[in-house]
Parts: sequence; structure tokens; C-alpha cells
Amino acid sequence: MPNIKKAPSTQKHLEIAEIRDDMVIMKDGTMRAVVLASSINFALKSEDEQNAIVSAYVSFLNSIDWPLQIVIQSRKLDLDNYFATLIKAEREQTNELLKVQIASYRTYIKELVEMGDIMTKKFFIVVSYNPKSSRKRSFWSRASDVFSPVQFMGLSDKQFRQRKSEIESRINKVVSGISGMGVRCTLVDTQGLIELYYTVYNPGRSKIQKMTDIDKLRFDDSQQF
Repeated sequence: MPNIKKAPSTQKHLEIAEIRDDMVIMKDGTMRAVVLASSINFALKSEDEQNAIVSAYVSFLNSIDWPLQIVIQSRKLDLDNYFATLIKAEREQTNELLKVQIASYRTYIKELVEMGDIMTKKFFIVVSYNPKSSRKRSFWSRASDVFSPVQFMGLSDKQFRQRKSEIESRINKVVSGISGMGVRCTLVDTQGLIELYYTVYNPGRSKIQKMTDIDKLRFDDSQQF
């Protein structure tokens, strides 16, 4: 029987090596941090306020001399936890009138959600740090990464701390730059990053199989995806 060469697993093609200390470490040694940003209702602002926001945004972009990625994530609104809370409140309610009202409210919300897809949007700013610029790489060199597994480049603790310090200074600059536009920001922590990438790479499964707490997670390098 001829030997069948085993194809590389999907995991080997992913560029992420690990996630720790609120940082995403890529296999090429570069790092990423993800900042969750709030939204503002630009249409309801006055003309002067709109001009001020645009001017502040332009100034912010001009002050950045490294790659920055803005990601808008749209997801169907998940109210499972909210419904579970309502069901629990309904069961524990001793007042019959309030119990009926809770049940009626739960039914109304469920019908409202089923009538149309209610979407929720999240805004992320991906801050990167690459100690070696990739500008000199040719187009074909960068394109070949898509068709070949990413090679892992380990980081020592010293390298990790140095690169984390550099990326943290960039995060502070981003937060400071967009806070003047009325946008609030928060750094996505390790648990949030794991959940974020889990839902991105497993959009269908994430709706059925929820993430467990990070302290209960166990990683197996031999696991195939």
C-alpha cells in the first residue's frame, strides 16, 4: 500500500503562535494587540462637531508611522444569556402578576428577534509591532506565505518583554489620539482575544459550543483543526 503523505493541518497555516499577557504572538516573531473602540453617532453631531472629529481623525492618522488595522465585526445579536436570566427571574418570582409580565416580555423579545436579524457591531483597532520591516519583501515573497505553512519563530522572555513594551507605547498613542474624538477604548485581554479569534475562525461552532473560562483551557500542540 503506497504511503500517503499527510497534508499539513489548518493550524500550521495560521499565523498565530500563541496568546499571552494580552498580546498575540505571531509565528514570525511579530506581535499584535487588539483595542476595542466604542462608536459615536456622527450623523447626530452638529456641523462644527463633525468637522472637529474629521480634523482630529486626520491628525491622528498623520501621526501614525506604523501599520494600523481597523476591523468592524458584525454578528447576529446573541441573547441566550439574557433569555436565561429572564427564565431564572420568572421561576424565582413569587408575585404571579410579575411572573406573567416577565413571561410576556420574554415572548415579545423572542418574537422580535425572530422577525428580523438584529446585528451588533464591534470596532477593533489592531496595533502591530514588527522589529524588522517587511517593506523590502517582494509581492511574490509575501504571496507565497498564503500557500505555505508559517514557520514558527520562538521568542525569549527578554524579546517578549521588549516587544511588549514597544507595542504598549503604540497602544497609548492610539488611545490618546482617538480619545479626542469622543471614542472610548479598552485593551482586549487574553481571555477576550481567545474568544475573539475562536468566533472568527469558528463562526458556526461558536454559536453552539461556547468558550470555557481561560483557567479551564488546556492546549495540545498535536490537536488537529
